Amino acid sequence: MTAAYRIRRQIGIDAGHRIRLHGSKCRHLHGHRYTIEAVCEADQLAGEGEQAGMVLDFAFLKDEMIGQIDAPCDHGFIAELADIELLAMFTPAEAGRVEFVEKLDTAVREQGFAVPDHTALGTKLYVIPVPPTAENLARHWFERLAPRVAARSEGRARLARVVVWETPNCAAEWP
Repeated sequence: MTAAYRIRRQIGIDAGHRIRLHGSKCRHLHGHRYTIEAVCEADQLAGEGEQAGMVLDFAFLKDEMIGQIDAPCDHGFIAELADIELLAMFTPAEAGRVEFVEKLDTAVREQGFAVPDHTALGTKLYVIPVPPTAENLARHWFERLAPRVAARSEGRARLARVVVWETPNCAAEWP
């Protein structure tokens, strides 16, 4: 069913990643200026309160995108849990690599991602269970944002799509 009302909001982040099994240059460490777009929809607009006449307040959507995507990922590195060699680079000197990766694994199993509070060089690290391709990031961020959109709209709006632009010419979306 197509909703009658739809809104879009974009944010941009800068983040590094690598696709460890890629057969070409994407297996190397590199970064992107990602643009992430969230599309929300509702069959009816809010009838009263501070969101009257809205699918979802754009400021509320921005707050959730900043909290779920920008804060943990911007100017950081997005890594796959299975990329052990890469994770070794982020292991703090005082921690053992096995212990560091085990903590990441536990967090990923429990919440779908890991954000360690301390890494080598103090670098931000965001770990997901799959390769950090634009396609996987679109699905991952959709799954993080969807319940927040429902909550912020008091169940009226739903997240319809997340689009991740990895470059100005290349994007992936979920669903």
